[in-house]
Amino acid sequence: MKHVIVTGGSRGLGLSLVEALLRDGNRVSTCSRKDSAGLAELRAAHGAQLFWRSADVGAATAAQDFVEAAMAATELPLYGLINNAGIAAEGVLATFPNIDSEEVLRVNLGGALQMAREASRILLSQNSGGRIINISSIVAGRGYTGFSAYAASKSGLEGMTRSLARELGRRAITVNAIAPGFLETDMSASLAGPQRQQIVRRTPLGRLGQGSDVVGPMLFLLSDAAAFVTGQVLVVDGGLSC
Repeated sequence: MKHVIVTGGSRGLGLSLVEALLRDGNRVSTCSRKDSAGLAELRAAHGAQLFWRSADVGAATAAQDFVEAAMAATELPLYGLINNAGIAAEGVLATFPNIDSEEVLRVNLGGALQMAREASRILLSQNSGGRIINISSIVAGRGYTGFSAYAASKSGLEGMTRSLARELGRRAITVNAIAPGFLETDMSASLAGPQRQQIVRRTPLGRLGQGSDVVGPMLFLLSDAAAFVTGQVLVVDGGLSC
């Protein structure tokens, strides 16, 4: 059993990742702003194997407080961090409220930086390697109308991934990112019918992705098979960006 921390694990992609990690026999610590029915079901089914605490990782000291609580709740060393927590506020930048863009950057990039700092400190002190995976988006590389702030936050996340991979590589800690395409989650629910149909038409595999489509790449990057893979962005988008 390995201890993996997942941020934003209450719904959507995060919940799928938490469920897969538990099914694979791992100890999982996760946080989210609010609880969810799906997360409550997992806690009932897996008991002490799953730790959850309410936290806004972009808030001051929240990442540190959560990581300390997660580590105190188990005797297992930390093996991996999956930075998944994120928000997407849609709107044309010229009319975008300052507070919305600040919130997107605070949570998506600032929160990930804080969590990576806390996790890397622990992994370095343990001196036994480890894994950090950042959940990015194809929007970082392709751009998409109405998602300028979101794209900026995810582009920053990919830059952090490459830099942190260099910082931690000598201690056998790998840092990679996964960039999903458009998934069937609450985040994509705002897509209008024509937008959605256009994305599906342009995707060679002919559909939006599912949270389960990201599970395999995540498990690979956590595994020993990916021990020599670091500083990379793995795109999982059904061929949309090819």
